[in-house]
Amino acid sequence: MPDDEILDTASDSADSAAGTAGPAQAPVRKRPRPGERRVQILQALAAMLEQPGTERVTTAALAARLEVSEAALYRHFASKAQMFEGLIDFIEQSVFTLVNQITERDAPAREQAAQIVGVLLQFAEKNPGMTRVMAGDALVFENERLQQRMNQFFDKIEAQLRQVLRGLPGDTEPSDTPTVDAQMRAAVLTAFAMGRMQRYARSGFRHLPSEHLEALLALLLR
Repeated sequence: MPDDEILDTASDSADSAAGTAGPAQAPVRKRPRPGERRVQILQALAAMLEQPGTERVTTAALAARLEVSEAALYRHFASKAQMFEGLIDFIEQSVFTLVNQITERDAPAREQAAQIVGVLLQFAEKNPGMTRVMAGDALVFENERLQQRMNQFFDKIEAQLRQVLRGLPGDTEPSDTPTVDAQMRAAVLTAFAMGRMQRYARSGFRHLPSEHLEALLALLLR
């Protein structure tokens, strides 16, 4: 399940009814606050994706985990694809918030590029269920537009790396167009990050994306 800082936990605990004489009354379940149930559904989906060997999460299994009916899920999401889109929205917002903070700093190009790859892989390592979404494993049997959105996500990462890497020594001509060298470096770094995430997901989360990361990035950016 994602860290508390990733998705805020939303309590759905049951309180006992007011005590009265006679047999104990059944516990009364609190009604979730607006938006709370949506968060719970996304949390449960991400947690189920963390289970090794999980090929496809069904709405029936998701509803059972939450102890609600499938109809209750569809009151908050029109389809399972929309649930995955909720996870992708969170991935994009979380990662690009950090990337934007990095690019706003006055730091050398290599350092910024390494930090961008670093925060991407650190996010994946802390959120294994979402890593399966980013790596595409969890999207194999789902709506095609979900994979297209993840492709666009990595296109944006690569574009950001291209812009950063224009500042490397050797890029002497002032231009708004990244050089060929920056394009190649950005493509290699993006492919490297994607490969590390796939390795993490397909190893059952045993091979951490951060393993030897600093040394590997130094080789790629020298």
